Amino acid sequence: MNSTNEVKIDTTPIPGLLVVTLPVHGDARGWFKENWQRAKMTALGLPDFGPVQNNMSFNASRGATRGIHTEPWDKFVSVAFGRVFAAWVDMREGDSFRQTFSIEIGPETAVFVPRGVGNSYQALEDNTVYSYLVNDHWQPGPAYPALNLADPTAAIPWPIPLDSDEVEISEKDRNNPLLGDVTPMKPKKTLIIGAKGQLGRALAVVFPEAEQVDLDELDISSAAAVEAWPWSDYEVVLNAAAFTAVDLAETPEGRATSWAANAVAPALLARAATEHRLTLVHVSSDYVFDGTAASHTEDERLSPLGVYGQSKAAGDIAVATTPRHYILRTSWVIGEGKNFVRTMQTLAGNGVSPSVVSDQIGRLTFASTLADAIRHLVTSGAEFGTYNVTNDGEPMSWREIAAEVFALLGRDRDDVIGVSTEEYFAGPLAEGKPVSPRPLQSTLDLSKIKAIGFQPDDQLGALRAYLGQ
Repeated sequence: MNSTNEVKIDTTPIPGLLVVTLPVHGDARGWFKENWQRAKMTALGLPDFGPVQNNMSFNASRGATRGIHTEPWDKFVSVAFGRVFAAWVDMREGDSFRQTFSIEIGPETAVFVPRGVGNSYQALEDNTVYSYLVNDHWQPGPAYPALNLADPTAAIPWPIPLDSDEVEISEKDRNNPLLGDVTPMKPKKTLIIGAKGQLGRALAVVFPEAEQVDLDELDISSAAAVEAWPWSDYEVVLNAAAFTAVDLAETPEGRATSWAANAVAPALLARAATEHRLTLVHVSSDYVFDGTAASHTEDERLSPLGVYGQSKAAGDIAVATTPRHYILRTSWVIGEGKNFVRTMQTLAGNGVSPSVVSDQIGRLTFASTLADAIRHLVTSGAEFGTYNVTNDGEPMSWREIAAEVFALLGRDRDDVIGVSTEEYFAGPLAEGKPVSPRPLQSTLDLSKIKAIGFQPDDQLGALRAYLGQ
């Protein structure tokens, strides 16, 4: 038995399959080991896979052989008594399909088995007790890929030949298919929520394999609808849905809608993400700040001015409670559909000289840039948490951006008239129309997202490309 005091983790030829060497402490009475020690093992690189069920399999006689089973959950396998020869076959769709690995396991060894890797073992001693933690509850009904123990392609070197009189195999396992007849297990899916919006459409481009839903298909503000959704089929959830009518949010009806979409819905998604170990990506806003800082960092205290900002801040707090989360704070989003740049483009083409606020400062965020940043976070293994994402470049006012649009379309920059926020909204306020307070400084610090290898394009270059210049 291993008498070392240190846990050790080794990789194998199968991606994600990890061998764990466990300290076993023995004396005349027997032995003791920490079979699963979350803090130590995750610090060494074992996934924090969240086990929810512990199963034990008693094998009365040497030669009992089980497998090859490919359930859709992660396992942490070990031996409580005796020894086994254990073997795995990668049954996942991809380049590693068919890859095998085998090892003898006693109390001093455990193996982390990722979802989609077929698991099997053969008892080498009488009265062997095989133990495994899993991170999903077994349910009757669904069929999962299985592989014949004698498959010639896998060619597992069973120490006790399968045709030996010592070997006991269930009839079901004897009839499992050969590898050529197995359909590889597909990876868990990515889900885009709010697929019809500006960001949702941009996400569909960079996540072409993702499933797309809109609120008519999944009402994420409904606890019953969220509870009924088959979250176990997914690995990543991209929440691009939001209520962004900031002025309407100041009305009684809009206030309720804003809170439902921007606070209740993210809270329900966060709860589902925690329960099903999902990575949840949520998009926030510069409106969670009051705009008094020249540049907003990710750790600035929340200080929203209006209902929209308050509901978005509440959503941020809720999403931050689930362990695997990315919150992307952004500003001034421009994508496909109705937006500020398209409005200025239309006005320029129609010969209009608009009045545009000149005291709100920030940067544009093109939906394609935001989608690329999300892809980078999800695929790069970046630390979970909050990240600011906008396009790069010198911060500008809305008036300066409008003037740039006009210049690109052949109009004079001076055709755009600068006014203060107070002047701009004086008319609507006098008429009793709802107006949300705006943060005057919306510039988001980009140091953190750049530090993990994502470099946003300059906003003026992106603007030229957007307008086809």
